[in-house]
Amino acid sequence: MDKIRFATVWLAGCSGCHMSFLDLDELLFDLADAVEVVYSPVGSDIKTYPENVDICLVEGAVANEENLELALKVRRNTKFVVSFGDCAVLGNVPTLRNVLHGPDPVLRRCYVELSDYGGQIPNAPGIVPKLLDKVQPLHYYIDVDLYLPGCPPSADRIRDAIFPLLRGEKPVMEGREMLKFG
Repeated sequence: MDKIRFATVWLAGCSGCHMSFLDLDELLFDLADAVEVVYSPVGSDIKTYPENVDICLVEGAVANEENLELALKVRRNTKFVVSFGDCAVLGNVPTLRNVLHGPDPVLRRCYVELSDYGGQIPNAPGIVPKLLDKVQPLHYYIDVDLYLPGCPPSADRIRDAIFPLLRGEKPVMEGREMLKFG
């Protein structure tokens, strides 16, 4: 039997959702038996998001062109996309940048105003990905198949969402234990 091709992605967020994912502890062994991890920022050196992914957990909001490009590639190449955590579901903390009304004030504040010495905005290619005008939750740009809220979602909530998917079932997303934000 072929293993499920499984991926996780980290966009604009703190990596707390991935840390909570690691809190699955011994269940990670069960997960490893059922899936082939084909892309992840955790314990993987794979640089390019692959084709034919079955399930992908996407953590974080979409804040820059690299995030957007990866989100679009995830949707094109993945059968079932999970918006993983409050930043992906709602935008959460990364969207606080939106009150500064565009990328220029954000870059100026970060690299010039808060600099200890000789601040300047990095403009060499590849240093800072081009910021989008606004930070948005994942579903603003791509269709999402499942929303898994939480900041971060608990390991129990992650388990209760992922393991039914591995059996080809849609998880029951009802009640405080599965739907509470924050």
